[in-house]
Amino acid sequence: MVNILDDYALMSPLRYRNNWLKLSIVTFGILTGVSSTSPFTPLIIAWCMGFATVYFGRTPLKFYLKLLALPAGFVLTSAVIIAFFFGTGDTLFSFDIAGYTLAVKSGGLNMALLVLSRTIGGMSCLFFLSLTTPMVELFAVLKATRFPDSFVEIAMMMYRYIFVFLEVAMGIRYAQTVRLGYRDLRTSFRSLVMLGTNLFIRSWEQGEKLYLSMNSRCYDGKMILLEEKRPVRMPEVLLTCGYFVLVLVVFYLTRGITLI
Repeated sequence: MVNILDDYALMSPLRYRNNWLKLSIVTFGILTGVSSTSPFTPLIIAWCMGFATVYFGRTPLKFYLKLLALPAGFVLTSAVIIAFFFGTGDTLFSFDIAGYTLAVKSGGLNMALLVLSRTIGGMSCLFFLSLTTPMVELFAVLKATRFPDSFVEIAMMMYRYIFVFLEVAMGIRYAQTVRLGYRDLRTSFRSLVMLGTNLFIRSWEQGEKLYLSMNSRCYDGKMILLEEKRPVRMPEVLLTCGYFVLVLVVFYLTRGITLI
């Protein structure tokens, strides 16, 4: 409950930079990485976003690598499946399992590497945004883009109470643990059901309290969110343009190039 993404975003020096500029960088990286037919462009994007997050955003390298390893491990499993069951071309290697031949072809391996690089590039962009911009400021940006007020306010409440209910759930589970509520499978299942029931009741009660408190404060269906005006400085513009040019050059020069 200590090292959540918003904590790093609140402590990041990039928090005080223009949010629209950061959103444009992230949007450009995601769209360019997905559009690339070569894994080189997403990997360049991932390296640039990782460098900016760690060096400029002051995010600890160990935490960033651990955070990036979660989606990378998931997509690595998918890449292995793609390499074995999709694609055409020359057979790179194969082996038999229970009379069934599994083979990795050049087309399947290239597709797997492309999917892996695109995922890492896209997640690096999203982590750059989440580790340098607090969610409150992102909600203010959504408000400024004319998103429906109900959508923004529901999202704000959901995000706020995720951590409230998570803390309640951790407290209940700790109380159950010290009372040997998870000593065996049967007891663990019973304790888990009780935890879910209590959490549902707490959520219902908290919703009623929130409704009463908002009505007592003359809530009229709109929340006011203030967005701080942060001008874009010339060094930031030059650095962003250099990043765009680098990615576009790599995108153009590596079109259709594969690793295998």
